Amino acid sequence: MSQDVKPTRSEELRLKDRIEMAEDGHDILEKKRDGLIHEFMQVIGDARDVNEDLAELYGEAREKLLLAKIYDGEEAIKANSMNIESEIFLSTDQQNIMGVVVPKIESIDVRKDILDREYGITSTSSRIDSTADKHEELLEKIVEAAETQTKILKLLDEIEKTKRRVNALEHKTIPEMKDALDYVSQTLEENEREETFRMKKIKEMQEER
Repeated sequence: MSQDVKPTRSEELRLKDRIEMAEDGHDILEKKRDGLIHEFMQVIGDARDVNEDLAELYGEAREKLLLAKIYDGEEAIKANSMNIESEIFLSTDQQNIMGVVVPKIESIDVRKDILDREYGITSTSSRIDSTADKHEELLEKIVEAAETQTKILKLLDEIEKTKRRVNALEHKTIPEMKDALDYVSQTLEENEREETFRMKKIKEMQEER
């Protein structure tokens, strides 16, 4: 880069301004990177808790379904589940974390009272009702886990982008501009010394005459 610049005073001033801006940008990006990593670690902690709850709920739901199959029969479970036609609705919004837009997802009316379910109350047992309760709770936790996982991926992507920009400024852009500035400043100093020497020689020649 140093060979591509003209050794002039205006270029020297321009390079100094650009270096100052680049160093300010580097500092800002470093703070952003550190802030994003802090937020990322918090979300990772949330995700760990959600995944633990999810694993526990999944095990409980499987156990209740197994008991219902044993005591009520698989046909009874299928017959009651076939009657359910309601859809699951999700509420979506956005959250801004240090410039990163992440989703906020919430399930709506997943858990239902026995009377709101579409199968016949008299044709089911408490075991089937309990199985439905646990699976509704599991579904809510799956939605929560999906939201947390999406946050992790988006934050991680932004952290990587910010790290690349910080490294590019620190190891390439700023050093190259400083090399160019050194080249311009040294060339100007050499030119000034040569001009001073030349003027001195001219003066000596004039005095000799």
